Amino acid sequence: MKKGKNSFKWKIILIVLAIIIAGIYYYMALPAINIHNQGFWVFIIGFAVLVTILLAAREKPHDVFELKESRIVKIGAGIVGVLLIIFIIGMLLSSPIINANKYKNLLVPEDGDFTQDIKEISFDQIPLLDRDSAAILGERKMGSMVDMVSQFEVSSLYSQINYNGVPVRVTPLVYASPIKWLTNQAQGIPAYMMIDMATQDTQLVKLDQPIKYSQAEYFNRNIYRHLRFRYPTYMFDQLSFEIDDNGTPYWICPVKKFNIGLFGGQTIGRVVLCNAQTGETVDYAIEDCPQWVDRAYPADLLLELYNYHGQLINGFINSILGQKGCLKTTDGYNYIAKDDDVWVYTGVTSVNSDQSNVGFILMNQRTMETKYYSISGAEEFSAMRSAEGQVQNLKYSAAFPLLLNIANEPTYFMALKDDAGLVKKYAMVNVQKYQNVAIGDTVGECQENYIELLKESGIASDSNSNLPVMTASGTISRMAQTVIDGSSHFYLVLEGMEQIFDVSVTDFVEIVKYTVGDSITLNYREGTPVCTVTGIGVNASNPQAETQPITPQNETEPVPSESISSPTT
Repeated sequence: MKKGKNSFKWKIILIVLAIIIAGIYYYMALPAINIHNQGFWVFIIGFAVLVTILLAAREKPHDVFELKESRIVKIGAGIVGVLLIIFIIGMLLSSPIINANKYKNLLVPEDGDFTQDIKEISFDQIPLLDRDSAAILGERKMGSMVDMVSQFEVSSLYSQINYNGVPVRVTPLVYASPIKWLTNQAQGIPAYMMIDMATQDTQLVKLDQPIKYSQAEYFNRNIYRHLRFRYPTYMFDQLSFEIDDNGTPYWICPVKKFNIGLFGGQTIGRVVLCNAQTGETVDYAIEDCPQWVDRAYPADLLLELYNYHGQLINGFINSILGQKGCLKTTDGYNYIAKDDDVWVYTGVTSVNSDQSNVGFILMNQRTMETKYYSISGAEEFSAMRSAEGQVQNLKYSAAFPLLLNIANEPTYFMALKDDAGLVKKYAMVNVQKYQNVAIGDTVGECQENYIELLKESGIASDSNSNLPVMTASGTISRMAQTVIDGSSHFYLVLEGMEQIFDVSVTDFVEIVKYTVGDSITLNYREGTPVCTVTGIGVNASNPQAETQPITPQNETEPVPSESISSPTT
């Protein structure tokens, strides 16, 4: 009787030991308690195996045959076997092999109109830097902060977002080492880095209240552990670091949703916003995600979903054998700011991986909205090599391009960097005729060279000269001078009018006689972001001004110097 009680006691001790071991594993690995999580099944199966081994070892079998006949081993093996069978069947029923049509329809792109959907934008909205260049600027800025550089480093995240209409990359600081964490964790992380992708302005934003929850923390303030204990059943995808419209840092935590079987057809069903300073969380359904959030859908997931659609368009067998009509995304991608959201851009090519694209797609990272543009042309890496060929003597390398609308032509725009990763020049390559390459030291110069090249090639005409000449008269309410590529320009705003009028001093030197409060009559052609002045009329309050006949203006539309970013030197 005593032996039976001791045996029962030991079984309880071994089970408690197994639970402790499992608890340590759970605290470290943080698997979601969710039947759709493969890691959870591995955890349960592993726990069943561990308990079986510990209990069987307590019986001290003399040989393998006696171990096989053990009642504990039989029960444990049966449980493990059942779990394995459910796991394997779940994997099979979730696979594209028998669910090709469901996978194909997870993401269905709409056909888009390039010239309507992708408007010409001013240069202050174009992200001129890629992630690697942003990281160089971030490290350089951090190196100048003598009060922090010995204790903190810059995280490698560099999330690209729209902040108050400006494309920026933001990333938190992290502790420089475990020892630095030990000495600083009570105060937390005091700042984050923000880099304007258009102007290259780099700021270390110091916070009144430090970041207490991040990937750099250990124990319960680690962001993954913090989320797991609050949402034990949620399966989180890639977390991103963002700031809201007030500059408050947040972790954007998308929650996986499985639509096919146990493990297949992943999309995003919810998104949790975690305040990085306080740890407070708010749980939203994906359709209710706030407008300021830019990265609810990870870019890799969106590319995977489109590849399912493109490759399974005619069924699973065709995707392996005939591959008729099968498409896939190209190997790289970039981001475009559009409609106050961040869209993932990538080209679409055939699965045979030729050197051309059949079109390209834009995918909204907040809503999953996807648009397909059927524009055939050069694949991005071919365009990059074409641009590099124009400066091969300088050995510059091209960043992965952006897709822009320049003179209603789909155009690859890319930065050209030296060996140190610094931007030295810019290139524009026509998507459909990638031998047409323009290079410039500034974005404005590059655009001028590109449009001139399009005209010489017969691809584009002087669209500005075809616009009707209009007349505006009024009193000058604002006036500013700038220099564009060595030429002086005046920008005028008339009272009661929203347009900004660009007057070239080279063409209309008499503009220097005018000032705020003078009356003026302008002949101009409509443009974005400014109207191009083609003639100056009689000034009622300034008799010395002469009437200027309407004359042809420069070939390209000038842009204020504030929106042109010079290369980093």
